[in-house]
Amino acid sequence: MIHPTAQIDPGAVLGAEVHVGAFSVIGEGVEIGDGTRIGAHCVVLGPTRIGRDNRIHPFAAIGGDPQDKKFQGERAELVIGDRNHIREFVTINRGTAGGGGVTTIGNDNWIQAYAHIAHDCRLGDHIILSNNATLAGHVEVDDHAILSGFAGVHQFCRVGAHAFIGMGCLVNGDVPPFVMVADEYGRPRGINAEGLKRRGFDAERIGAIRRAYRTLYMGGLPRSEAMQALDAAAADSEDVRAFVEFIRQGTRPLAR
Repeated sequence: MIHPTAQIDPGAVLGAEVHVGAFSVIGEGVEIGDGTRIGAHCVVLGPTRIGRDNRIHPFAAIGGDPQDKKFQGERAELVIGDRNHIREFVTINRGTAGGGGVTTIGNDNWIQAYAHIAHDCRLGDHIILSNNATLAGHVEVDDHAILSGFAGVHQFCRVGAHAFIGMGCLVNGDVPPFVMVADEYGRPRGINAEGLKRRGFDAERIGAIRRAYRTLYMGGLPRSEAMQALDAAAADSEDVRAFVEFIRQGTRPLAR
């Protein structure tokens, strides 16, 4: 299952039924879980841990040094979970000491061609990064978020669960859960209602989320008063509580 032209460092650990394609390079400190397939012409450098049943397509570059001038060669890791699809020419960098030392990617994500995930990013599960989507350093993306093609996210920003980032958006603030942003600079454009329906949210839950969005973005209230109103609504909705908690935990401005 290892092509004869592949180069596997003696310090790499490969699980059962791992495939490595022609001319790929697996470096020292790389651990690859059972059933993962590495395509042709890939480079996987360590320290990197990759879980089970991932599919890494040709020409991906995984686990490279962070693109950070402060990086001085200190130990930093990349940790990838299970069942992710990582397409052609994707680049994913390891972490830095200043960012916690690790870049993490969860399970069941689709990372499409030419996407870039920079150092110290943290991705959850069931996320889609469409072609050429780019995450700067220290970005956090929560479960079920979707970034459309050519979207870019500024460093230290967060994208909440079930959020949708439109094609070509340049996001320079936090995007709360369930919110859809569009236009060049990622202006809020409602909630991701269609995505929520596809994931089994019923009309009552979607209605509560929509009212929370309107309170924050369309009610004309000062931020403090809007948050008070959202606190009251959160008592009856777990989704609104998640919305409020995300906002309160932020260190960057919200996308507005």
